[in-house]
Amino acid sequence: MHSLLKWGCGIFVLISLLLNLAVFVLYSRTKPQCATTRKADWKHDSRSRVFADLSNEEYINVQAYMLKHKELRISTRQSTRPDENFLFLIDLRVPRKSEVLKYLDARGPVPRREATVVVFYGAKGYIKEYEVGPLPNPTYHHDVTRERYGTDLPLSARTVTIGEYIVLFQFLEEKVFLPLNTLLHESFGVDREHKLNAFEQMPRGTRAGERKTWISFFRDLSGMYIQPVGFEVLVDHHSTNTSQWSVERLLYNGQYFASVEELQDKYRAGTVQKIVKTPWEDYGSLKPRTHPLQLGPQLVNPEGARYSVSHNHVLYMDWSFAFGLSSLTGMRVFDVRFKHERILYELSVQEAMSVYGAVTPGMGMTKFLDSSIGIGRFAHELMRGVDCPYDATYVDTYRYIDVPKPMRYRNSICIFELYLGQPLRRHFADFFHNSYGGMANSALVFRTITAIGNYDYMWDFIFYQNGAVEAKVHATGYISSSFFVAGNLKHGHQVGPGVIGNIHTHFINFKADLDVLGVQNMFQTKDMEYRNVSLPWIPDHYAMMPHLVERTLHTEQEAALRHGTKTPRYLHISSNRTNRWGHERSYRLQVYSFAGDHLPEGQPEERSMSWARYKVAITKHKDQEQTSSSLYSQNNMWSPAVDFSTFIQDNENIYNQDLVAWVTAGFLHIPHAEDIPNTVTVGNGGGVLLRPHNYFDEDPSIDSPDSVYVGPGSESSCKSNRMACLAQETCAPELQPFTYNGFEGVMKFED
Repeated sequence: MHSLLKWGCGIFVLISLLLNLAVFVLYSRTKPQCATTRKADWKHDSRSRVFADLSNEEYINVQAYMLKHKELRISTRQSTRPDENFLFLIDLRVPRKSEVLKYLDARGPVPRREATVVVFYGAKGYIKEYEVGPLPNPTYHHDVTRERYGTDLPLSARTVTIGEYIVLFQFLEEKVFLPLNTLLHESFGVDREHKLNAFEQMPRGTRAGERKTWISFFRDLSGMYIQPVGFEVLVDHHSTNTSQWSVERLLYNGQYFASVEELQDKYRAGTVQKIVKTPWEDYGSLKPRTHPLQLGPQLVNPEGARYSVSHNHVLYMDWSFAFGLSSLTGMRVFDVRFKHERILYELSVQEAMSVYGAVTPGMGMTKFLDSSIGIGRFAHELMRGVDCPYDATYVDTYRYIDVPKPMRYRNSICIFELYLGQPLRRHFADFFHNSYGGMANSALVFRTITAIGNYDYMWDFIFYQNGAVEAKVHATGYISSSFFVAGNLKHGHQVGPGVIGNIHTHFINFKADLDVLGVQNMFQTKDMEYRNVSLPWIPDHYAMMPHLVERTLHTEQEAALRHGTKTPRYLHISSNRTNRWGHERSYRLQVYSFAGDHLPEGQPEERSMSWARYKVAITKHKDQEQTSSSLYSQNNMWSPAVDFSTFIQDNENIYNQDLVAWVTAGFLHIPHAEDIPNTVTVGNGGGVLLRPHNYFDEDPSIDSPDSVYVGPGSESSCKSNRMACLAQETCAPELQPFTYNGFEGVMKFED
């Protein structure tokens, strides 16, 4: 009996093993291994490191070097007070273009690697910029402030630091919240569990040297920016001696008061029109309101990525470029080449600007210049599968701006190849020679997203297989809002209970330093006009015929094309060399924008944003004209350190010169109910497309391995149509585990 039981158990185990083996084989057939295909032989150029952002080690070494100079009396504490000297910024000093080109193209010496260091001298009343080098082990620092800006920098032009915010919040608590405790509780429900958050108007004042900020208060709920309560305070915090700070004005329910005491007394006396407290409603939350269903479409690379990233260098198909992320201006690429020829020396974000309208001061005077806060500063970790495809390549960055030590921001850049969902080109031949030829529009995307206060800007540089490059931005995040008072509907729409979404503009400035077959380029325009011409075959009959109109512009003022004026529809940076057909080889700048009106030039703040006058402005390259804005533009709008209009005033010759295109795109935003809780990216953006125009003799994508061709009788052949065999080759790629560390680098108002 025992023997039979043993035999039975053995047979059962054997059958189980055979069944498991069969299931394994069957599963293996349904989930085949990814096909092994021929991949590119990637050969990265280590010289790209001339553009690389500073490493963590370099940041640490520069900080240590500056602290070694005891006579400077510099602090790096997060809570450094306004009357102390604070090391605010360390960033890469991009080498001069002439030095880099000698290194890249003429086997010249490696340009000296240096950092820019910004120190706010609160104890002395000014700002200094230093050139520190050589890296990685610095031995010198030079004051380059006047060299760069032609003037000294007043302390009032500085960014509000974490240390100043700490003191400012303490001031508000002691001088405003405590005396008005009863009003705040009865009007807004403020108590231990319900707090108000501050959001500032910028610029800080109405004339140079001022530092007076209107601060609006919002409920401490999700998306606080759409939770205004109708209470605003004007604080004068110009003095570095914080005991001299004062409250100059208050706004409560549309009524102005000269002091906290006046508001307090009139509120107690019942002579103030009071705000009726309402329950706190968390309508700004982005928590899902439904349960997840099926997983949406995913972008994957079943046979591995068709691009390669090494250090700060990217290779993709016929493209190569170096990349970086400036703490101030954000995303940038250098030495962009297609088929080994340099197209762009630099493509970079320069500035993001918004001008608001409102009847209340918190929004009514607001003009944001984001590089003065730091665009790249707020590039946090990208959410895998949402901000970028799950299977993208993610890159960490390090930054040093308003921190006690360099900060690592994980996965703050992503790079991926994207199928755009339509063919790049195609034709179905229905007449005579039957065939189908086409090519999927796959492109490489270089992306970061910066969450600057309420707005999130998604920045993309896109590299297409036909030799085109696109720089674009989409806006999402939360709108800024103000409390509903009489007259505010002239400046927007009501979007919530007591909430006005305020009208505002978005202007984005890009720098495109194109080098089309060298640095001797021209700026040309092309357009059309109708002319009444005699028909050669019927001489006495006339017809209106489109004609090509071409011009070459010779000076910077000719090439400064203002918004709102009729401009030629084709704008070209051209070389003095021709293609096979005798036309100048060029790249076209195609701007797409729905920008609002620019601030009138008579306004005193306009000089700090004078770049936004122009849809496109072409200037001769100068090392001292590196950026269209500056760190100091926001808080010193009336005497800006960089006034872009001066780039054009000298009216330099731009014929056969090294040219830079400054391109402004954007959109007018009139907020509406669908901006609650969150503004969507659809339709909210702008940018510029740089397209080859007679640069090649034919479309270069014809050489792409993505091309598809099908003729009668070859429909199922894989030879010129990889799609024909896709079903047999489909496999499941290996994916990285999901992680998210984005909250590591958020602003904290403490050491």
